[in-house]
Amino acid sequence: MAGISELRQRAKELDISEIDAFILENKDDDRAGVVKILEDCKKRKDKYLAELARIDNMLIYENKYFDFANICGIDEVGRGPLAGPVVAGAVILPKGCKILYVNDSKKLTAKQREELSEEIMDKAVSYGIGIVGHERIDEINILQATYEAMRAAVVKLDPAPDLLLNDAVIIPELKQKQVKIIKGDAKSLSIASASIIAKVTRDRYMEFISDKYPEYDFASNKGYGSAAHIEALKKYGPCEIHRRSFIGNFV
Repeated sequence: MAGISELRQRAKELDISEIDAFILENKDDDRAGVVKILEDCKKRKDKYLAELARIDNMLIYENKYFDFANICGIDEVGRGPLAGPVVAGAVILPKGCKILYVNDSKKLTAKQREELSEEIMDKAVSYGIGIVGHERIDEINILQATYEAMRAAVVKLDPAPDLLLNDAVIIPELKQKQVKIIKGDAKSLSIASASIIAKVTRDRYMEFISDKYPEYDFASNKGYGSAAHIEALKKYGPCEIHRRSFIGNFV
């Protein structure tokens, strides 16, 4: 009879597909430690199935428009900050692709976003990132800059998409069919994937530029108007990457 420690280690190493066989193999072992191990295995399997169901639900739009060859999800990050660029992501995933734990980027930790971003870019048919800086935002306003970033991301896709799933907007000047989805980053796997790669890209930039302007703590606040950021803005004035059109109330 296998010891508790041995069974616990085996359970940790199980693939999801092996859990049912492991439970069946040990179901008659009434030792309290084994009962607990099997309960944990079942919880792990149930959690996996719940996540799979959630991801299936996030493919509703991709399945609805399945006849389109290349379905692209589009989202942006950085419309609200006082500093830095707005960044858009565009992602075409393979038909039927399921990347577990993808969600609205705001609901994920930085570590989860980093890991998922790598997986998304590895599995994607194509992805593009569009970046529009602070000067252009001040010149044409944040909404138009967001559209510009989105168009720049789409242009980088190869193959080109024939359907765009957008988070809450219709993008001017694009010829493809577009579907506007309110809170799309929580409803479409493609849009959520785009939001993740856009968020990771922008966060990395803000962490990099923070070394040049440490007084604003961009690495932590990513340019958003935290109390500490606003205090620093009032004390030191704006730096190179602040959006002048956003900071009139503070300087």
